[in-house]
Amino acid sequence: MNARERLREARRVVVKVGTSTLTHDTGKLDLRRIDHLVRELSDLRNQGKEMVLVSSGAIAAGLGRLGLDKKPQSISKKQAIAAIGQGVLMHIYEKFFAEYGQIMGQVLLTKENSVRHNQYIHSRNSLLAQLSMGAIPVINENDAVSVDEIKIGDNDNLSAMVATLVDADALIILSDIEGMYTANPAQHPEAKLIPEIHEITPDIQNLAGGAGSALGTGGMMTKIQAAKVAMSAGVTMVIASGGREDVIRSVLAGEAVGTVFPARESHLKVRKSWLAFGKRLAGEIIVDDGCAAAMRSNGSSLLAAGVVDCDGAFHRGNTVRVLTEGQQEIARGIVNYDAETLHKLLGHKSGEFSHLVSGEVPEEVIHRDNMVLMV
Repeated sequence: MNARERLREARRVVVKVGTSTLTHDTGKLDLRRIDHLVRELSDLRNQGKEMVLVSSGAIAAGLGRLGLDKKPQSISKKQAIAAIGQGVLMHIYEKFFAEYGQIMGQVLLTKENSVRHNQYIHSRNSLLAQLSMGAIPVINENDAVSVDEIKIGDNDNLSAMVATLVDADALIILSDIEGMYTANPAQHPEAKLIPEIHEITPDIQNLAGGAGSALGTGGMMTKIQAAKVAMSAGVTMVIASGGREDVIRSVLAGEAVGTVFPARESHLKVRKSWLAFGKRLAGEIIVDDGCAAAMRSNGSSLLAAGVVDCDGAFHRGNTVRVLTEGQQEIARGIVNYDAETLHKLLGHKSGEFSHLVSGEVPEEVIHRDNMVLMV
């Protein structure tokens, strides 16, 4: 069964909608499009699908309510505008969902909700409980209190985290373009839409552009980051145009819409989902081709003999990324050594450890049970 066919069988679906999809060129909310989005989600819920909406737009709604043209520079003013706009946006969603006979629940998340395992589990349980009650959770990052240290960063990555939290079958990211192109279509009219991407390679990452619209914060790079998370967690992801009529229905009907990123494997266990996508990343470990091949093919533990370099001031117990020498991320996991110790052990076999460092150290840099493959 290919990725498009799997989408037809998706029962639990996360839809992410960006600010550019929800607003006019003036920056004011596009009520017709919001109405159409809510109607489509409501109708799919009536078909028995479980729907989750990750929505941007709080700051845009706040700017509109206050009669401002652009975001202020200060963090406190941005937070204040988000607090005002969140109420405006949720009131609009509540009104439209009620008109279509649906119950919605508001959820605000920050990185802290995923970094701490107990909060990760509580967030998961809350969302699953809402779905079991027939509600449609509407989720946004808590911009009213978020600062850089606790922000997830953008709603593309937030939507991938949510899809992982709830064991979604599909994640649909609605953008202001049709999907991933061979080049930036705004600058290269000859660019072609890529219908399917099976793996996030360095070449694919290089194709991703920079920042998005003036009101939004996410460009194609954040969508590629989200795809990496979704695919590794067993979630099929699609980037499609939010301006296309009945786009969510078309995607879930398996039509050739947008760019699809097929799920790599079945759903991860909850602990491994948190390990890979919840915990903060503290550094990077670079491995040689032989080590990378063994990890990809056999799910082997990471040994120091295959490590060529490491970066970051990480400590034992931190989560790190594992990269090939070509800078492709192949795994994430909990490291058994601090960075200083690992630098001493680079390229050495475990039998040599006693001559290089004092005390006992584990044989594995990262044990396979504490590692999640990303390819």
